[in-house]
Amino acid sequence: MKIIFHGHSCIELRLDDGTILLVDPWILGNPQSDIDLNFKCDAILVTHGHAHHSGDMITLSQRNQAPIIGMAELVHYAETNGAVPGHPMDLGGQWTFPFGTIKTTHAQHSSSLDIDGLPIYMGEACGFLVMADHQTIYVAGDTSNFGDMALFGSAYHINTAILPIGDNYTMGPNAAASAAKRVKADFVIPVHFNTYPDIRQDPAAFTKLLPDGVVQVLAPGEEFQIPNQH
Repeated sequence: MKIIFHGHSCIELRLDDGTILLVDPWILGNPQSDIDLNFKCDAILVTHGHAHHSGDMITLSQRNQAPIIGMAELVHYAETNGAVPGHPMDLGGQWTFPFGTIKTTHAQHSSSLDIDGLPIYMGEACGFLVMADHQTIYVAGDTSNFGDMALFGSAYHINTAILPIGDNYTMGPNAAASAAKRVKADFVIPVHFNTYPDIRQDPAAFTKLLPDGVVQVLAPGEEFQIPNQH
């Protein structure tokens, strides 16, 4: 499996059979994005409703006939506004898809979408454990560092954790390093930083908080090939 960064928190999971999962598809207006709305994907995972995570989910769902996977309220909103039928889930739920298994996890964050100037509830924020290609990827979503992450690390061998480090709206570098240790991740990819002034961080400094080789800092368009361990 390859993990490709597309700016802010938009992540592509490219499976060995060519299946493409796109996480938190914010493209239009994303100053870090290296892709456009012609991007091809097979399914769309959305951690929460904020526009800089969910912004282009409906357009990409329509263009690719790709289901949106996420919290039930968010999927319902997307479907009623033109997305193809998706797969609604709730916290702690798990489902096996043709490409692999997804389990939703708790994330400490809010979730809404501004519509006509008013915030509309989009269900709880969540993270995902994606199990495919004999790998387990933890997509934390926007969250703080919380104790139950240790349960994920005990229950699963997490090959790669995708963690926010921007602070202010999510955990910062020190808390993210603690979270990485809780989940016992082999590798960590930092996201959700340097998009705006109030989430400015030095990823090189974050790298030094964990053992050598653990943190993989990706520029937009750059990929990380997860070592094959099976």
